[in-house]
Amino acid sequence: MNILSRDTLPRGGFAGIEETRLIKDAKIGGQNNTWDGLGSFVYLADARYVPFGESGMHPHLEVDVITIMLEGRLTHEGSMEHGQSMVANQAQVQRAGGEGFGHNEINPDESRTRLLQLWALPEASGSAADYKFYNTNDGELHRIYGGSTEQTNSFDSHTLIDTGLVQKGYQTSREGESLVYVANGEAVVNGQSLKDGDLIRAQGIELEVISEDVHLTLVTVQADF
Repeated sequence: MNILSRDTLPRGGFAGIEETRLIKDAKIGGQNNTWDGLGSFVYLADARYVPFGESGMHPHLEVDVITIMLEGRLTHEGSMEHGQSMVANQAQVQRAGGEGFGHNEINPDESRTRLLQLWALPEASGSAADYKFYNTNDGELHRIYGGSTEQTNSFDSHTLIDTGLVQKGYQTSREGESLVYVANGEAVVNGQSLKDGDLIRAQGIELEVISEDVHLTLVTVQADF
């Protein structure tokens, strides 16, 4: 099992965003100190918007952009679901496809907002742009990305992303190569204690939450459905 701690990495950012990149896959250019992703999952940043900060309107094409809220609020502007607001423990997934989309994410408050920004590459090109929204604060992990083409709860992919706020004593396991990111709490994975900002890669995981609350994001790959 390998561990990458956010606090050992340089802090960067752009516009009104400060962020630490933990994953920037070679498929999208790579970066010193960061890891490659898993399957079609290619990017992970732990970010904070400064007070009243915003990303600025910008386009995406042939990428799935996943925003997982951890603290504060965010207001979404763009070509899909303009005006949608997000609060802690909610997530949005924007599929650019071949159609593409433009968006601007805005912190409307004078306090900082924290979120995770993930990217995944679609397995088929040329699809229509689309948007999905999730609540993830009920003590369970939620599948916000991946699954077969026969289901519509999440965008189809063999790369699976599960996330949510869970409580002390929560347990889960995964087979095969997995990535786990821990936020705002502590957990034990394969006997190793992990804290806020720790990313692990392991061949199979056994996980138990040991703090009152923790936000988990898990990435796995499923070969067949």
